[in-house]
Amino acid sequence: MKKRFRFRSFINDIPLNYKFILIYVIGVLLPIAVINIAFMDRMTGIIKDREEQNLQISLERARKDIHEFIDGGVAVSHALNTDKLLYETLDRTYESPIQFYETFDEQLRNRVTSYIPVNNQIQRISIFTENDTIMPGGNYQVLDANAKNSDWYRLWEQSTSPVMVAAYRATEANNRTATVPYLSVIEKMDYFDIYSKYDKLLRIDIDLNKIYDVILREQDYLNLYLVNEHNQIIMSADSGYQRDVTDAYPVFQLADHDKDKDVHVVSIGTASYVKGWKLVGVTQGTRLSQAMREMQLYVGMIAAVITLFSFIFIYIMLRSYNYRVKRLSRHMQKVTNEKFDLIRMDEGRDEIGGLIQNFNRMTAEINSLINNVYKLEIQKKNLEMERVRAELNFLQSQMNPHFLFNTLNAILVVCTKNNYSDVTDIIKNLSRLLRRLLSWKADIVTLEEEILFIEMYLKIEKFRFRDKIEYELDIDREALLYKIPKMSIQPLVENACKHGIQAVDGKGVVKISATVIDGNLRVSVQDNGKGMVPEKLREVLISMRNENTSGTSIGIRNVYCRLELYYNDLVRFDIYSKPDQGTTVFFEIPVSLLDHQDYEQGGERN
Repeated sequence: MKKRFRFRSFINDIPLNYKFILIYVIGVLLPIAVINIAFMDRMTGIIKDREEQNLQISLERARKDIHEFIDGGVAVSHALNTDKLLYETLDRTYESPIQFYETFDEQLRNRVTSYIPVNNQIQRISIFTENDTIMPGGNYQVLDANAKNSDWYRLWEQSTSPVMVAAYRATEANNRTATVPYLSVIEKMDYFDIYSKYDKLLRIDIDLNKIYDVILREQDYLNLYLVNEHNQIIMSADSGYQRDVTDAYPVFQLADHDKDKDVHVVSIGTASYVKGWKLVGVTQGTRLSQAMREMQLYVGMIAAVITLFSFIFIYIMLRSYNYRVKRLSRHMQKVTNEKFDLIRMDEGRDEIGGLIQNFNRMTAEINSLINNVYKLEIQKKNLEMERVRAELNFLQSQMNPHFLFNTLNAILVVCTKNNYSDVTDIIKNLSRLLRRLLSWKADIVTLEEEILFIEMYLKIEKFRFRDKIEYELDIDREALLYKIPKMSIQPLVENACKHGIQAVDGKGVVKISATVIDGNLRVSVQDNGKGMVPEKLREVLISMRNENTSGTSIGIRNVYCRLELYYNDLVRFDIYSKPDQGTTVFFEIPVSLLDHQDYEQGGERN
């Protein structure tokens, strides 16, 4: 316990400025450093895995393309090897060159070259035969001593496979002083035994440019080497396929500076003619290191931005605290010298802001107790006078309705003595209407009370307009006992009289109906007045639902807003109107939301 107390005391003795710095270093910088180290370690593994996957994809893509080039040449070789007409024309003995050229024009000219356009990896197709009666040239050659002394023929003789892929160097056909590398598919033409009079060999030369383009395409990922069954480098991105070189193909062997790099080896294919051929890929160290540098730079920039942002944030927080605490300290020193100045600043809502507010409140109260006792007394007297004035206004407001009722009663007595029955009835209704308005304290009343009030109002309107207006009440007895907000129907009736009936010639009829249907109390007010055009009806509906509307449709909007206030969006309120056919305003309220009064409690309707 003693040790804990000492540690707490040590913490409490550290100035707040240093506490903020410690919070920043331990709570911000240290987690950022740990997270960055862990993140970089994890990202290094992810980048290596991703690069390894990219290398495998690159190697497989190049292998597949090269294999397709060779397989395409083999497929053409098989197609020509089964061409019976080609066998027959090459096995025939020609008596003269003219006879051969006639056969060539008719049957051999495009027999071979037609395969090249659809197999653009094929550079040349040559057929060699021991038939010395043909005229050599183009795609057809005599298998003479020169041909049998060539490198490709020696490789063919050494092979035991009927089809082979050979890499060799030979002189160009049109330039005997230059040597160029070749990659050829060689196959003996012995498919038809009946045409075996002369030995025939088929050689299809693959365009090395196509293979070299594939190797260069993948150079961003791997240094690729095409290696034959003797482990000789046939082609690579560095050496390419060199011309005018007579040396043998070099044997694949990693240089000393490449021994620490990953080497990926994949076979070109499983067929016998490419057995032993493989594609060797040596990783590009610069690509992985560049990806690592980019990742480190990215993480470093994020860490720097977060560190800078957190430093600025801590500095702003520290400055806010330091500035307000110093102001509070200076003003507290003034209080000791009997100077009760308030701290005029945006104190904030944190704990320090609370201290400043409490200080200002305390200072203001002390200053009031010392200097403002007299002002408080005057203020109390003014308040007392206002209270007396309010009481007088209340008495006056009570006197005015009583005076109005007394006056109406005096007029009523005079009209009764003089047999003014119409005037007597209207004054009675007006008196009841005013008394009901003044005595209606509750905001929720039964529908029966609302209908009684509307009847008095309509009788007054009937007295005013005589035969111009009629009204009908169609009220279900069951509906009378439900309670609704008072004055929910009268504004709708007033609108029907004022805007619907008064604006047309002839007799106007206002019909008020109330019924309970499908669990809803439905109240409607219908008139046969001038109605509204669709544009006006749309304007009224928009105005009814707009809180900022003023001027027109105030009565309807007030009824709608009060119903919405009581029953939210469960009330249905709508208006139907057509020009010269009248207007119907109705609302429906679920009876489950309405209070219900027993008929015996409500009393008989009078």
